[in-house]
Parts: sequence; C-alpha cells; structure tokens
Amino acid sequence: MIQHGALLERLLSGDFICQISDSEAFRHLANEQTQQQIDHYLRPLNRRLVSNDDNSVYFLAYHELNSTAREHLSSQFSHTIQSLLPLLEWLQLVQETLGRDSAITAGDTIKLQEFILRTEDNQSLRHRLQQLASDRFFNSQSDALDNQIKLIFRRLKEHGYLLQPHNDRQYYIVTAKIDYLIDVIRFIRDEEHLPVEDTPAQEHLL
Repeated sequence: MIQHGALLERLLSGDFICQISDSEAFRHLANEQTQQQIDHYLRPLNRRLVSNDDNSVYFLAYHELNSTAREHLSSQFSHTIQSLLPLLEWLQLVQETLGRDSAITAGDTIKLQEFILRTEDNQSLRHRLQQLASDRFFNSQSDALDNQIKLIFRRLKEHGYLLQPHNDRQYYIVTAKIDYLIDVIRFIRDEEHLPVEDTPAQEHLL
C-alpha cells in the first residue's frame, strides 16, 4: 500500500477528495482495483472508502458501527449540526447575491471582488452577511464588510468547500464537498427532523 500511502493519510485525516480538489487522487479513487486495495488495508481500522450518490466525492466511513464508532459519529454529528445553518445561509447568500437560478455546484467559480461589490450595494444582503460572519462557525471580529467576507471564504477554504487555485488571485472554485453537504442537509431534514427550516428559499435550494 506504499503507492497509496499519502492518499490514505489524507483520507484518514478526514479529507474529502473530488475532481476539483485533486484530480489525480480522484482518478485513482475512481478505479475499482484501487478501491478494493484501500478497503482491504482499512478493514482492520474499521474504515471503508465511500462516495456520495453521484460519485463526485470520496471520503471514509466506518465499516461497522461499534461503540467507538458511534461515540465518534455522535460527536461529529453535533459539530455538523452546529455548522449546518451557517453553511446553508451562505449557500443562499451566494445564490441571491450572484443572481443565480439554482444553488452553486462543484466546479462553479466565485469571484471574491464581485461578491463583495454586490453585497455592498444591497442593504439586506449586507445585514445578513454581517450576521453570518459573526456566527461562531466563522467567528469574525471585524466590522468591515470586505474583511468579513474574506474571512468567510477563508474558513470555507479551510474546511474544503472551496479551492483557491492561486493565492494571489481572488477567485474560488466550489469543490464537490458541497454535494456531500447538500446530501447531509437533505438527510437531516427528511430523516432526523432537525432544525433545517422549510422556507421557500431553502426549499428551492434543496
């Protein structure tokens, strides 16, 4: 498994790998033989390689839900719930600010300066953005709108939802981890009956 060592380390650290975030690694993971080799290696660790329904992103899941796995998943689920509403609000803000007919998807490009300018020109969007930035998931301490937006995009990049191809150029590409997020939101809304509001905007988004 030496040839997959670096890839396994990334997966075990919680990385989500897609065509956007790492096309070479994604190509390897899409290979059935590689999947079998990785699953064989991960079996003693009680992990397995999985993908979303669209096969657009790969990540690890538990092989068996033993007590240790359940404890970890419970903690992870609590963190997901805390981040869910601010992430959903961000998705809606991007859709409304950029005047899109549908939610952003993997491969979409967001130009930071365009987003800032459009938000500055709309008092309602500006107010919602400031509220979002102060959420503990983003935890902005700045009163300046452009700094708040930059922090939000930086946090989303750190969490793997956005990719910034060039550090000196202010545009971002949406990764397929967004697809995973939407799947989680739909599952929680439909199966767990947790607080994801069924507002018209959210219904359109989901």
